[in-house]
Amino acid sequence: MPLTLTVLGTASPHPGPGRPCSGYLLSGGGAEVWVDAGPGTFAALQQHTDPARLTAIWISHLHADHSADLLSAAYAFAFGGMMPAAPVPVYAPRDCARRLAGFFGRPDTGFLETVFDFRDLHDGHDVRHWNLRLTARAVAHGTEAYGLRAECQGSVLAYSGDSGPCAALTELAALADLFLCEADVDAHRDGEHPGPVHLTPEDAGRIARDARVRELLVTHVGPGLTRESATARAAAVAGRPTGTAREGDTRTF
Repeated sequence: MPLTLTVLGTASPHPGPGRPCSGYLLSGGGAEVWVDAGPGTFAALQQHTDPARLTAIWISHLHADHSADLLSAAYAFAFGGMMPAAPVPVYAPRDCARRLAGFFGRPDTGFLETVFDFRDLHDGHDVRHWNLRLTARAVAHGTEAYGLRAECQGSVLAYSGDSGPCAALTELAALADLFLCEADVDAHRDGEHPGPVHLTPEDAGRIARDARVRELLVTHVGPGLTRESATARAAAVAGRPTGTAREGDTRTF
């Protein structure tokens, strides 16, 4: 069974009309995984699957534009009649459960265990659900953050999450069929410390070229760029098919 990627949201750093923040539905090998839970993506998710059937949730980092809709899912599962048959595994950086509990004004996290099974990510974290393998690599974002490599019966998706340029991204994306990559900023600012925390379109294109991916899909384009210009700039460097991630799009590969 091939991999299918459904784009739920791409906006940065806040949602817009008809454009949620970062979120994707990844399906393959009998599994359905919600990858990143930016604001607005839980509603979009319901257009494509029953959230109670999710195999897992995978969160690249804890910035709100990638994780805040875990709160919506918690309300839906606990109070909205969408209770899953068992707590849904949530692969995320440490402290995800504590931060979510804070929204409820609770110092403990135990009450979340009826709906979520939190599992801390780490560099090299590797897990298999049915025939879908998920591998995390630590990336450069000024906070604990991970990119994702998903493999299913010979098909490979690489997802940058949010990251500045780093060797881990090229390794993560090596020979991927589809590289879903952010292109958030127009240019790097002088004096960024400890280094850039986002990619320019040229960075995304260069990583795609060096990793020899089959196709680059540009996402998470920030307000200083248009999606069209970011995609064109990335394509000029990548030298391979390059597309734009848009809400509702589905790719099977």
